[in-house]
Amino acid sequence: MVKSPLRRTARAGLRLLPALALMANCSTGSPGFEDVAPADELYAQGLKRIEGRRILGLYTWVNYNRVREPFQAIIDNYPYSEYETEAQIKIADAYFAEGNYEEALSYYRGFGDLHPQHPKVPYAVLHSALCYYNQIKSIDRDQTATREALRYLELLSTRYPYDPATQEGEVILHQLRTRLADNMMEIGDFYLERTQYQSAATRYRRVLDNYPGLGHDAEALYKLGLCYEKMKRSDEALRLYHVVLENFSSSRDAERAAERIAGAE
Repeated sequence: MVKSPLRRTARAGLRLLPALALMANCSTGSPGFEDVAPADELYAQGLKRIEGRRILGLYTWVNYNRVREPFQAIIDNYPYSEYETEAQIKIADAYFAEGNYEEALSYYRGFGDLHPQHPKVPYAVLHSALCYYNQIKSIDRDQTATREALRYLELLSTRYPYDPATQEGEVILHQLRTRLADNMMEIGDFYLERTQYQSAATRYRRVLDNYPGLGHDAEALYKLGLCYEKMKRSDEALRLYHVVLENFSSSRDAERAAERIAGAE
């Protein structure tokens, strides 16, 4: 049987394919493992990219996708190097800086889970809180993000009381507690205006129990007394009015409490 010249040519071409592919890779410069830069060079490259570039001398533009590339290359190729943990934080910071808080939160959490003894864990906890803090809605909206941020800040304060990150977190913690107190007072007022006194009383009591000393004590006590009065719990109402009068004598609520006491006599 005589072999077809066309078939012989086709078989020869198939044998050449691997060699041609290798030559193509070489000519186009496709990176292999041996082309990956050392970890320290990748880290320096990432830091350089974070600086961004000036646009018309007016503002700095940062391509965060390109920022993350060298840091991700460190994680992929040098998992046991000293730069690997720092690379995780830098990736999280890049997501945080561009406002992608879900991704940032994932990396900060992952960092804490993988490296619980690392000195930058408090930093990661603080920034986990800030991921929620930056998503907080107006005071009359759902406050889930506020409560989540508060949870991380309380964890930071409890576990790392002397870390510099905790000092920064304490300021935000006070703001968030005040915000939640404001929100709870607003809900109480909403129910009070609609004569739903039991629901209103529950909110004012929560302010007193959970957020004392944040500037709402006198008002919450007075309004709780008002709710009790409307609910025919006069003795409890009078006790609360007297507490306001004795402990917050210079406040507007003390004046109103005195008026309620006088009206009951």
